[in-house]
Amino acid sequence: MQTRYDVIVIGGGTAGVVAAIQAGRAGARTLLIEKNGMLGGTMTVGGINAPAHFFAWGRQIIGGIGWELMCRTWEETGQPIPTAEYTRDNPKPRHLSMDKTIYAAICDRSVLDAGVDLVFHAMPAAAAFENEGWTLTVCTKTGLQPVQAKVLIDATGDANVVALAGFPLERPEVVQPASLQMQCSGYDADALDYPALKAAAEAAIAAGELRSTDIAWHGNAPAPFLRCYGRNANHFRAPGAETSEGRTAVEVEARQSLLRIHRFFRTQPGLENFHIDWICPEAGIRETVRIKGKATVTVQDYESGQRFDDALCYAFYIIDEHLNDGLGINQRPLGQDVLPTIPRGALLPAGSRFLIVAGRCLSSDREANSALRVESPCMAMGQAAGAMAALSARSGLDAEELSLQDVYNLLREHGAIVPE
Repeated sequence: MQTRYDVIVIGGGTAGVVAAIQAGRAGARTLLIEKNGMLGGTMTVGGINAPAHFFAWGRQIIGGIGWELMCRTWEETGQPIPTAEYTRDNPKPRHLSMDKTIYAAICDRSVLDAGVDLVFHAMPAAAAFENEGWTLTVCTKTGLQPVQAKVLIDATGDANVVALAGFPLERPEVVQPASLQMQCSGYDADALDYPALKAAAEAAIAAGELRSTDIAWHGNAPAPFLRCYGRNANHFRAPGAETSEGRTAVEVEARQSLLRIHRFFRTQPGLENFHIDWICPEAGIRETVRIKGKATVTVQDYESGQRFDDALCYAFYIIDEHLNDGLGINQRPLGQDVLPTIPRGALLPAGSRFLIVAGRCLSSDREANSALRVESPCMAMGQAAGAMAALSARSGLDAEELSLQDVYNLLREHGAIVPE
């Protein structure tokens, strides 16, 4: 790690990987710091390796570096490259999945090939803006290290750098629950007596031995959990997960939930050999805080397909608010041919300079955020942030002052799809 960079990206998750690659390929001296020992964030460490929709209404709407990483993973594992045809009249197309282990390795290679300095097991400790530049204090395993940059990209998902820099955040009183990814085995899902299991689950919940959300997003029927062998099938509350203390509580609750699941199922007929093969090292967090941006995407903007004057990329996903009370999900598909966009202002914290956000903490209301938070639009946001950061570092202009045409030209040069 050097002491001076053009661009520093904090967070090597879904958005941050793409942002760092874009900045590096555009010629910016770039540093990427990541708190874990693996790139990819929710897609790898969190196990949600199905980043939703690169296609909508029969055409590709998200491309560029995120799509390139997906295609390289599919090619490496011998899978065919998907096409857009199946989405032509489909408001809820299937997710596109990939091998998360191979994806992580490809992210490593792509980041390094872009000339980016990569540091794992590091987190931001302080951020200060002075003399038209940033000093970021990085907490490494061997102590605190200050580094300087012309532009910062906060891709933490939790707006941690924005908070350290003193800019305001939206902190909802209630946030969506988290899920812990796991893979279960030791039983035949088609041979189970599901009515009997439901009755047993009701008794265990009444006795305080199990929570309904341990085994289902809604209600106490264990069939969805067991039929998908534990994949993305549980809920638990996740307040304050943008902080170390809040995240600690979430991770502990995730594994206590796992323990309740294990104890309950192994007492049931047909599940005596129930086994949890693996869990992801982090719970999948759906929502924490959002920045107060120079523009805000509302659910009305999103559902109407608002074409912002400073739109940087498309997004496409259903309204998908997982309910904190354990009563399921508030879901609404988009109307026919509706294609939302994400404006530049939603990635720029109000009052800031040379600071860009990429990922699920963009400036948006709760319902819009429930759709914008998914991984494919986060990839698109990451590439837009990386392009703006590289241009900003080169020109000395804040991201808000850049010519949109210059931003679009750089994005298109690297394969991104820019809103017409």
